[in-house]
Amino acid sequence: MTAIVKYDEIEVGQEIPAADYSVHRVNLVMYAGASGDFNPIHWNERYAKAVGLPDVIAHGMFTMAEAGRFITDWTGDPGAIVDYGVRFSSMVVVPDNDEGAVITVSGVVEAKLDDNQVVVALTAKSGDSRVLSKARATVRLA
Repeated sequence: MTAIVKYDEIEVGQEIPAADYSVHRVNLVMYAGASGDFNPIHWNERYAKAVGLPDVIAHGMFTMAEAGRFITDWTGDPGAIVDYGVRFSSMVVVPDNDEGAVITVSGVVEAKLDDNQVVVALTAKSGDSRVLSKARATVRLA
């Protein structure tokens, strides 16, 4: 695949519109199976509360993956990501109801580099909390 976003059409400071990603308990169970991370704080409400958490929380890597999905949705090419890193700054609390939680991800083009690469600064929030900090992706565009 090739990225559908064109390097020549991108400017530093350009905003990438936010996208919402719903998170339900079933997503956490599926992620636990895929990742092998069966820590009960990610699926057992009783356990999560017993260790001092407000409720079940999403895996940090699940949250990171949703922000990565935001970038691949934007570029149109999962292979466009050259470098990607985040710091975890808050939890995504996932209640056991029909609404679950929402992770909202947005981005801003921070720099244009050589070789058709751009650096995108990402913002990921759940409710009023910023759940990722220092989130950056370098991607190679068409």
